[in-house]
Amino acid sequence: MTKCVLITGVSSGIGLAQARLFLEKGYQVYGVDQGENPLLEGDFYFLQRDLTLGLDPIFDWCPQVDVLCNTAGVLDDYKPLLEQSAHEIQEIFEINYVTPVEMTRHYLTQMLESKKGIIINMCSIASNLAGGGGHAYTSSKHALAGFTKQLALDYAEAGIQVFGIAPGAVKTSMTAADFEPGGLADWVASETPIKRWIEPEEVAALSLFLASGKASAMQGQILTVDGGWTLK
Repeated sequence: MTKCVLITGVSSGIGLAQARLFLEKGYQVYGVDQGENPLLEGDFYFLQRDLTLGLDPIFDWCPQVDVLCNTAGVLDDYKPLLEQSAHEIQEIFEINYVTPVEMTRHYLTQMLESKKGIIINMCSIASNLAGGGGHAYTSSKHALAGFTKQLALDYAEAGIQVFGIAPGAVKTSMTAADFEPGGLADWVASETPIKRWIEPEEVAALSLFLASGKASAMQGQILTVDGGWTLK
């Protein structure tokens, strides 16, 4: 049977690369984003939705999934605590942590009924170190990593697989400012052991592997895709 995957943040970056690859491999793909419909070919369904405005329309539109990719995320301009308002912190956590938790809460119930399901959370190298973002981003990604591990432990016996992917510097619209004149793009590449940025397609390829069933003995791992950045 055709497997169904739901991807948040599907209009660009990693989410778009995931959707393209899953479609290429014959999956049915439901994609959600506040941006424009990427108009992908294949068995693709799109819902334009701001995730902070409530998730019930998503659940009504896509009632059942085999693979949930909590990919949507936002940066915080590397701001330290005293440069962030309580409202800014709340907004970052709403997208990076609360939304994946609530998306998972809904679809996990359905997955438990069928005794199978795969959940892939988009963590970050900022999930286990400082400097990959500002206060709110780093804190929210640490929280997402903790959620991923605990969820994996709690539901492994029920047949639910849970993973996190921790990318380093990925070339996406979210990091486009780094490529502006005077940006950090060249410095980041020079500081990365493989001397380049990560492509979204490389993160998508790992997502596909985790969703394929070939990783059936793995559970709760947060896999790093950072060109060796965290080796230093």
